[in-house]
Amino acid sequence: MGDSAGDVRADLKFHGPIDGNVLAAMALARFGVDRMFGVVGIPVTSLATRAVSLGIRFIAFHNEQSAGYAASAYGYLTGRPGVLLTVSGPGCVHGLAGVSNAMANAWPLVMISGSCDQRDFGRGDFQELDQIEAVKPFSKFSVKATDISEIPNCVARVLNSAVSGRPGGCYFDLPSDVLHQTVTESEAERLLAAAEEFSHREVIHRVPNSQIEEAISLLKRAERPLIVFGKGAAIARAEGPLKKLVESTGIPFLPTPMGKGLLPDTHQLAATAARSLAIGKCDVALVVGARLNWLLHFGEPPKWSKDVKFILIDICMEEVELRKPHLGLIGDAKQILESINKEIKDDPFCLGKSHPWVEAISQKARDNVAKMEVQLARDVVPFNFMTPMRIIRDAISAVGSPAPILVSEGANTMDVGRSVLVQTEPRTRLDAGTWGTMGVGLGYCIAAAVASPDRLVVAVEGDSGFGFSAMEVETLVRYQLPVVVIVFNNGGVYGGDRRTPQEITGPYKHDPAPTSFVPSANYHKMIEAFGGKGYYVETPEELKSALSESFSARSPAVINVKIDPYAGAESGRLQHKN
Repeated sequence: MGDSAGDVRADLKFHGPIDGNVLAAMALARFGVDRMFGVVGIPVTSLATRAVSLGIRFIAFHNEQSAGYAASAYGYLTGRPGVLLTVSGPGCVHGLAGVSNAMANAWPLVMISGSCDQRDFGRGDFQELDQIEAVKPFSKFSVKATDISEIPNCVARVLNSAVSGRPGGCYFDLPSDVLHQTVTESEAERLLAAAEEFSHREVIHRVPNSQIEEAISLLKRAERPLIVFGKGAAIARAEGPLKKLVESTGIPFLPTPMGKGLLPDTHQLAATAARSLAIGKCDVALVVGARLNWLLHFGEPPKWSKDVKFILIDICMEEVELRKPHLGLIGDAKQILESINKEIKDDPFCLGKSHPWVEAISQKARDNVAKMEVQLARDVVPFNFMTPMRIIRDAISAVGSPAPILVSEGANTMDVGRSVLVQTEPRTRLDAGTWGTMGVGLGYCIAAAVASPDRLVVAVEGDSGFGFSAMEVETLVRYQLPVVVIVFNNGGVYGGDRRTPQEITGPYKHDPAPTSFVPSANYHKMIEAFGGKGYYVETPEELKSALSESFSARSPAVINVKIDPYAGAESGRLQHKN
């Protein structure tokens, strides 16, 4: 939060009776909220307006789904709860996309929704819904203020719950009658002061030193150790001790897709380009802030060795109990890694560049990178996925530091981009994540631009992924955010009409295929309608020019990249071939 906004919050006083909208805004500001995302309307418009007057920046969206994705990503990028504001009923339901996405990715989010008058509940009131029950399957904690006096305490509890233990999505319900109740200024101050005891994070208990020693012993005795880390390590800000551990021990590392950048992809111990060898042959794997779910093949054969010993570092005891590792270290990833480093310092060990395991990983990575570079070196027109991705990679690398935040969404577009695009700084990659969620792109872009205003934001999206939230390009223009959206336009999901002649039958055989969109759609014209800059490109020279101009301008732009509709393939789970 900037100083000027903080001064506004400190100096502004509300005189006379304080209603529920003002009290909620005061509580949010007092307990550290400085950004909100959402869609206003009855009964929460006044809450948004009051929050803005208290120095909270409100980013207004067209759709609660995109606003929810933005709030979830903001929580990840800042480590503080992203706050989503919605109207009642359908607004709350639309917002559940963001809450559930936050839960799946373990990111801190709080959704605040208005709800119908409590006296009229059950009588068919306007946008009536039992919202507490509706959100339960998707949230870690939910609470409803049944009286204005409960608002500050509810705000403190829901914000604290979002970041305590494993982060996740939480919900706060504000009935319209409570928003219209009033208290005096002195009573409001008393309620806010009393609620402050809840507005702190829980204490993370330290791991016993005996477990730290056991983890180090396992790594020391291993012949083929591997360090794996994910976005849990990223949200814990663990990159410092993680780098120290890798470089002091010489152990190769493998990031999950959103763990990329905690250590640079270009690091000599990076095993990303030798992933299959690394996970298939390692005998001890230290897994930091990453779950052994589908992204890591559940930690099971045949991808992993049947004899591999897992050391899991996770904030959540239930996660460790579920995975049943050889050793589980429960707590904050950064603190645990610092403890490991401190212990190693007294009795150091290092594999060295000539260690057979390090040499095998390095050689395999070099071989696979060389093979990919041969494909990338060719200028293929009409574009395949590789040629424009190489040009985009080079343009992003040329920006330097602070590195742009990359938002990656789509099927083929995200899969190819994961291998080609290079991350060199922490928390600079946002993608479909644990849930494989499509439609996150524009929301993530807006969150990234708001959370890191010093960075350029670059989205590389398929045309299908872009379509979920394309209207939010108006939001980019309205707030003049430094976001460049690159759309890989191949005419549909996976690439338009891929049906065989035998599949084109029936009474509706002349309809477009379920996977196809309007060919050569002018997506770049959308942002031009709102005053942004649009580009249509078909050649390497056109793409290079558009990237150079838009990156330099640091203003809202859409680059519509024409892709050969037959260049892609059906994509779902991660397909790693290295």
